[in-house]
Amino acid sequence: MAVNIETNVLYYGDNLIWLRNHDCFPNESVDLVYLDPPFNSNADYNVIFNEPSGEESQAQIKAFDDTWRWEKTASEEALRDLGRAGGNPQIVEYIQWLAKRGDKQSTSMAAYLSMMAVRLIELNRVLKSSGSLYLHCDPTASHYLKVVLDTIFGAKNFRNELIWHYRKWSTGKLQFQRNHDVILFYSRTQSTERVFNQLYMERAESTKKRFGESKILSGRDENGRRLPSQIEDEDSVGARQDDVWEISRVPPIKQLFPTEKPAALLDRIIAASTGKNSVVLDPFCGCGTTIIAAQKARLKWIGIDVTWLAIDLVEKRLKESYGKKAQSMYLVKGQPVDVSSARALANKSKKEFEIWAISLVGAASREHDGGVDGLLSIAEGKGKSTKVIVQVKGGKSINPGMVRDLMGTIEKEKAAIGLLITLEEPTAGMRELATHTGSYESPIWHRSYPRIQIKTIKDLLEGRGFDLPYGESPLKKASPINEEGINGKLL
Repeated sequence: MAVNIETNVLYYGDNLIWLRNHDCFPNESVDLVYLDPPFNSNADYNVIFNEPSGEESQAQIKAFDDTWRWEKTASEEALRDLGRAGGNPQIVEYIQWLAKRGDKQSTSMAAYLSMMAVRLIELNRVLKSSGSLYLHCDPTASHYLKVVLDTIFGAKNFRNELIWHYRKWSTGKLQFQRNHDVILFYSRTQSTERVFNQLYMERAESTKKRFGESKILSGRDENGRRLPSQIEDEDSVGARQDDVWEISRVPPIKQLFPTEKPAALLDRIIAASTGKNSVVLDPFCGCGTTIIAAQKARLKWIGIDVTWLAIDLVEKRLKESYGKKAQSMYLVKGQPVDVSSARALANKSKKEFEIWAISLVGAASREHDGGVDGLLSIAEGKGKSTKVIVQVKGGKSINPGMVRDLMGTIEKEKAAIGLLITLEEPTAGMRELATHTGSYESPIWHRSYPRIQIKTIKDLLEGRGFDLPYGESPLKKASPINEEGINGKLL
């Protein structure tokens, strides 16, 4: 029986909270899961984030910050949660054993596995009996994760350990160069209806030299002895795709996200494990390569990410690829839609609120801000652009000094215009001071624009954008949530 699930949706928030919402993710509703969670490899994009209550939670609140770590209170709660979620006692005992070893590597891995196991249980639940899961990890965690996956999915449903091989600059260490990731491929069941499309690769040069492109016919005689290979009139489709994939990675200079994977990798996975009308889910969607690949293949898709940076980036990629049509192609759920939910986000995470707020005006985030939270570069003639800086104030205390600081930043940055976004209503003194800071004269629009402009979050959400030298501000289409979020938890 077909199960209805809303597709072409980007969910903002902790994927565990969303996945546990059975209205959003019914049982056996997804055909393919690809996940590329933060690796446990001491890279600075791996983090654990705080829930709104202040308690530690095994997931990622902001990109590129810290390493995985074992925090006693949070990780013990994660283990209890794993038990309540139906996790096999052996997994709990295994993670506890790792944690009790006490060394940094073991406790870090215990934290990582406790975060992953509860999510893998939910992903197993939402997969159809004909579905498949591909978990992308690195060699430092693949063997640990395989134990967890064998327990949740069943060892008989392990299909392949795929090796994604690539080249990069040598690290110069006294060991062989590490140039591969691991992708663990599991089926939901051993159903004969399982979707798998055979892929092919180029023949070996030695085979082509001997047989050309012709199809090879091999066999044995009645005694089991191998007969000489024969060639047929039709061409071969190639050799069956093996489990070592030679695909170039995205050069760091071109990466939209530090963990970005190449489109060719996702294209291959999607080609192998989807059919017509398949639903593709990426619960750690990052910069959205899975989403873009699924959309290109004309499939239904769902993406989840805990950072607004990622959600905003996926939206931008969809708009770049599909233009105005993109607005009607998808929905975003979980983002603030009013002042109340915006305030809840600001209380939860100042940085996430800031990234979300600047996205309302289409600005790009600046990681090391120096008084600049976001930047806009507006083209005004051939080879000319206007620099606009954005500052966000999410606190309750606001005063005219903020306008003076913004003016100083404009001069320092040699910007034309400064935009100030506030959560609370600006004071009369702030508005009066802003009107006396002068104006910017556009060379192509032939009119002046206020040098400093102030808008509240309420203004932006209600469509009252800034006065800038281009068309209507690219405001987001919001979908409603309340302060309690999903299942009583704030997103």
